[in-house]
Amino acid sequence: MKLKRTLLGTALGTLIATSPALAQIPVAAPPSPVSPSVAAFYETYHAQNIWFRAGQDDRAITQLVSILQRAPFDGFPQGPQLAAGVQAAAAQARSGNPADVAAAERAVSSAWVAYVQAIKRPTPGMIYAYPVLKPQGSETNSILLTAAAAPSLETYLVNTANVNPIYAQLRDAGWAQAQASGNLTPDPRLLANLERVRSIPSGGRYLVVDAGASTLTLYEDGQKLDSMKVITGTNELPTPMIASVMYYITYNPYWHAPDHLVRKTIAPNVLQLGLKYFSSHKYDVIDEWSETPTIIDPKTIDWKAAAAGTLHLKIRQGPGPLNSMGILKFPFPNPEDIYLHDTPDHSKFALANRNLSNGCVRVEDAKRLGRWLLGSDPVSPGTDPETRVQLPKGTRIYTTYITAQVRDGKLSYLPDIYGWDAAPPTQFASGYQAAAN
Repeated sequence: MKLKRTLLGTALGTLIATSPALAQIPVAAPPSPVSPSVAAFYETYHAQNIWFRAGQDDRAITQLVSILQRAPFDGFPQGPQLAAGVQAAAAQARSGNPADVAAAERAVSSAWVAYVQAIKRPTPGMIYAYPVLKPQGSETNSILLTAAAAPSLETYLVNTANVNPIYAQLRDAGWAQAQASGNLTPDPRLLANLERVRSIPSGGRYLVVDAGASTLTLYEDGQKLDSMKVITGTNELPTPMIASVMYYITYNPYWHAPDHLVRKTIAPNVLQLGLKYFSSHKYDVIDEWSETPTIIDPKTIDWKAAAAGTLHLKIRQGPGPLNSMGILKFPFPNPEDIYLHDTPDHSKFALANRNLSNGCVRVEDAKRLGRWLLGSDPVSPGTDPETRVQLPKGTRIYTTYITAQVRDGKLSYLPDIYGWDAAPPTQFASGYQAAAN
């Protein structure tokens, strides 16, 4: 324990000092209250100063005040009040009295911890396939140890507050417009969008499916590399928000027909055109959705009942030029059985409104996506249905819904097809059943 405290003290700094520049910070309010977890951090670890280190000027304090003043545009309305408390704490520390400096140190840390915990909260309604995909680093000790170890406290503050490139662009555009107009009340639509992009990481390799604009974007180290159009879910069957990891791709996939298409399309065509239609489209009636189902003789099916909706069938379509999955499928773990896939019908990508699927995501250029994921051209190793090929490494995927956009520095909004700008989704019904197309 003694060694741990010694190392921690070295990381946090060894002397307490105040900057003459702090004398210019006005006292606008009492110092921010100290949270119990922050007090426990300093007491338990005998931590030395983060904000008032030896030789530290007030640039980090000024940066923190600026971040907190903007915080309502992060969905953290307490920010301006805490900013005033930070200013008061900095003024208190000017006395040089060790007790005053210690109190100021804890007050500033409390304000920063409250802010970080607010911007690192999970996205309401998002399905996290793995807990580690939730925003990390919201524990008080983690926040303050990271701040203490930062080579540049000012840079650390900026990077943490930016969350990720999408988030920072939207928030900063909204904040700039608010300052220009003098209306410092954030648009609720902006806050709803920030909630929905909050879980996207700040760096690394990942892809984002945006059902608001029906686009897919590839990222490396937080930088946008490529994008393409996609077809996403309708208002009745929206593409859910999911954070997951893609581990493999599937060549020659089956397509599992959703119940409403069996009723409205497949069964009526069988009644009109006969079982030749059924076999020419490589359809099979199966007993269950599994990798080894039993195939049922279509001659034994009451197709009139299927067309009427009184008989519910499970029908899959084998690989081929008519298969609704195309040549590639991109699965990833999630309880809604949502996935990305190719399509034989590319005409709909020319439409402005591409919210047309049953929840899953049709991609404009499956081979290009496969090339990015694999690092080489996606070539099927054979003709067997559902051939899985492992990716060189797991790739994070985030499906979300973004109606806010920045064009020429200006913030604007797309039509809210899902209605989530007014009310975030709280739960998705597990009714997709790999039925999307």
